[in-house]
Amino acid sequence: MRNIAIFASGSGTNAENIISFFKESKTAKVTLLLANKKDAFAIERARKNSVANLTFSSNELKNSSLVLDALELYDIDVIILAGFLLLVPTDIIEKYRGRIINIHPALLPAYGGKGMYGEKVHEAVVAARESKSGITIHQVNEKFDDGDIIFQVECSLTHEDTPESVAAKIHELEQEHFPNVIDLFIDTLK
Repeated sequence: MRNIAIFASGSGTNAENIISFFKESKTAKVTLLLANKKDAFAIERARKNSVANLTFSSNELKNSSLVLDALELYDIDVIILAGFLLLVPTDIIEKYRGRIINIHPALLPAYGGKGMYGEKVHEAVVAARESKSGITIHQVNEKFDDGDIIFQVECSLTHEDTPESVAAKIHELEQEHFPNVIDLFIDTLK
């Protein structure tokens, strides 16, 4: 059984979807949720689903072994970033290289990089009058939104779309595809 840790910064809808998906799995389970904000609703979603959780500051992530120690304590095999807004430190990337994946609310490499997340992405997509957007699930390395792409799926946009309507389309894609892609990804691990 593979142990999954989810890193989140916000409301945790993707985290809860992943937790629910793996409750019935015979190959993996979510055993830990880590959040960098004490008021992230993802923590409440984890508690509701009996998943252990840990909060930490940006400083603790970068300058202490708190997070890495927790990952080791829970015997984590795979890390999933689900709305996590901080850069993952090198020591964690080195220990889990090839076993950390992230979801991004655009078709990378477009609209990626530092500062491009959530509504900022959707606003940029609408401002550019794009005819499509989508999600990208990718491996994590030392740079924002730079790792190898595992999966992409797109949705059509119209000139009537607003950042809010694009966000709704993207959220639907995330909910539909993210847990399945994680499951397939875990199957490829040795």
